[in-house]
Amino acid sequence: MSVALVDVRAVLEQVLDPVTGVSLSRAVKDTQIQIANGRVSIQVVLGYPAARRFESLRSLLLEALQAAGIAQAEVAISSKIIAHAVQPGVALVPGIRNIIAVASGKGGVGKSTTAVNLALALQAEGARVGLLDADIYGPSVPTLLGVSERPDSADGKTMSPVVGHGIQTNSIGFMISEDNPAIWRGPMVTQALEQLLRSTNWDNLDYLIIDMPPGTGDIALTLAQKVPVVGAVIVTTPQDLALLDARKGLRMFEKVNIPVLGVIENMAIHVCSQCGHAEHIFGEGGGQRMADQYKVSWLGALPLSMAIRVGADAGKPTVLSDPGSEAAKLYGEIAARVAAKVDTLPKDLSDKFGVIAVKRT
Repeated sequence: MSVALVDVRAVLEQVLDPVTGVSLSRAVKDTQIQIANGRVSIQVVLGYPAARRFESLRSLLLEALQAAGIAQAEVAISSKIIAHAVQPGVALVPGIRNIIAVASGKGGVGKSTTAVNLALALQAEGARVGLLDADIYGPSVPTLLGVSERPDSADGKTMSPVVGHGIQTNSIGFMISEDNPAIWRGPMVTQALEQLLRSTNWDNLDYLIIDMPPGTGDIALTLAQKVPVVGAVIVTTPQDLALLDARKGLRMFEKVNIPVLGVIENMAIHVCSQCGHAEHIFGEGGGQRMADQYKVSWLGALPLSMAIRVGADAGKPTVLSDPGSEAAKLYGEIAARVAAKVDTLPKDLSDKFGVIAVKRT
């Protein structure tokens, strides 16, 4: 059988990426398709990390090619994560390609636990990931990652990130004792956030996840005005009280022109470990209704689980402590959707333009 480029393109159009639901044709340029003596070689380059999905995606495409009569085929799957556009006029942070804010309007909805598990899930798919604890008054990332050492400083001006479970991280919690409160006014808090972000020597990160404090106060405003964020994720529970504040958080990002990547519903359902009875303790479907109302992506729901809580308290988040669990699978699926949403955003073109100098003549 004689094989032409158009034949291969037709197969690629029919095969959908299970994460995005979009044709694989989007991830393959014509130059990545080689045809010689009836043999086809295809290089698929995804724009989000998916190392654990490569083999299943490769098999899916090979089966489609064989069904189309293209028996001699080789398929290679890889990922290439690029930088995406941020707010105009905000200085980029060296060593970081994409910054994602994980926020909630209300405390106590499991936002920090979600942020840590999402970071670990992205790392498990092959990404280089960092985590910045922006909750100056109530830092929790040191506990969640099970690390407590102070950041090193070789020059007395900048810091090396603390590494926990392979994640580069920094937090005010590394610099003050657990029972010592940060009794600071707004300007000091925002200055501390900027220093944590810009004075840390982040090393070649594909994603920096920022664990935001609750609410829409000074930190959130600083994030919008001075931190180069590609997008934000909203975490809520189904409860009406949580949704009221989550809506405010979502609207805040919209007003400052930061794309909302989607909504995650945490503590969506509880399954009794003794009898298996499932119960929607905090209500049902509130997060999805909120996503539909504001026309943003529904990223998924997570259970109310004792195992998640125990792992978080012990510094061994679920994605690491129980990687085969249903909860770990859900975190992985949600992380993939978040990264895939980032891949749909406009590319960062700041390095394509030289410095423009204006001189008086």
